[in-house]
Amino acid sequence: MTDYGLDLHGEMLLEEYCNKQPLFEELQHVVMEKLGTLVQQSGIEVNSMESRIKAEESLVGKLRRKGHKYTSLLDITDIFGARIITFYNEDVDRIASMAEVLFEIDWDNSVDKRRMHQFDSFGYNSLHYICRLPKSLYYNPEMPEINEVRFELQMRTALQHVWSAIQHDIGYKSEIETPLEYHRNLSRLAGMLELADNEFSRIRNAIADYRRRAQSLVQSGQIEEVPLDLDTFRSYLDKRPFDKLNRKIAAITQAELHEAPWWPYLKVLRRIGMNTLGDVERLMRDNFDDAYQLALFQLGSTDIDILAETVGLQNLCIVHLLKTGGGKLSLVQFFEAINGKMPQNETLADMVMEQASRLEFMNKKG
Repeated sequence: MTDYGLDLHGEMLLEEYCNKQPLFEELQHVVMEKLGTLVQQSGIEVNSMESRIKAEESLVGKLRRKGHKYTSLLDITDIFGARIITFYNEDVDRIASMAEVLFEIDWDNSVDKRRMHQFDSFGYNSLHYICRLPKSLYYNPEMPEINEVRFELQMRTALQHVWSAIQHDIGYKSEIETPLEYHRNLSRLAGMLELADNEFSRIRNAIADYRRRAQSLVQSGQIEEVPLDLDTFRSYLDKRPFDKLNRKIAAITQAELHEAPWWPYLKVLRRIGMNTLGDVERLMRDNFDDAYQLALFQLGSTDIDILAETVGLQNLCIVHLLKTGGGKLSLVQFFEAINGKMPQNETLADMVMEQASRLEFMNKKG
């Protein structure tokens, strides 16, 4: 062991630390595995989960400063430390609740730095728990001391972590007097980060409320003024609004309907003026029969036995485009939106134009 010039007590603690590396490594493995599983099951999206065992040089520094405070190595609570960085403030609290279920919390030595700042102070916010691994969660008879070792779990948001990293990088400590200019600038930046953290949470909650309201309106059939967007379109599709038309088209050749991606149609629907789910309902109501007649022309003389489940919506869009004055170019653009840019799109547009030219709705135009 390297001679760091510690006193006898410090050297004994350092030697104990070196001998117990396998213990700390096992603790690290168990804690991160248990936390990772619970976080994944919760569905919380985290920015990162990280851990470390305190480096020997770092422990030596601590022993030089305050080794006299520690009777044994078990008194040092941060030899192993874990950190979970979330995106939102409320997720810090959710992670904390999980930690309280998993581990034994040493409340006397845990600290919520989020509640420590005065209105004119600055510093990073973070929630620090001092934990133990309970035997009910994990026990290894070959390492019984693993349930006695305390470790630190830090929980903070990504912006709180940024602030902490910046503080560390510039070596700034609030207890050290600095020129007022720097103090004011750092306080302002800290306030901006805290405001941004709160605002991100507020916006996320507002979006979640909007989605819940929209889903409720869709499920109850009150869709007239529901804006057409990705979330509302998904809820609308859950009600399978195009099934009746699809089944009628499939019956022409006794075809099977297979799954197909719906999302390209969201862009198409917006492009052709569908702003609400009520507009989509009117699109279907006004064009149902003509979309079916077009399908009869397309499929009547074929033996096609597999169709995409988007066939009904595809024909509804085609009929709408033709009824509103769109020609070959509008059909090419439609097929490009659905299929991507490919030479066959022009051929498809020509074919549809020829088929539709014989239908009643086209001959009634103008």
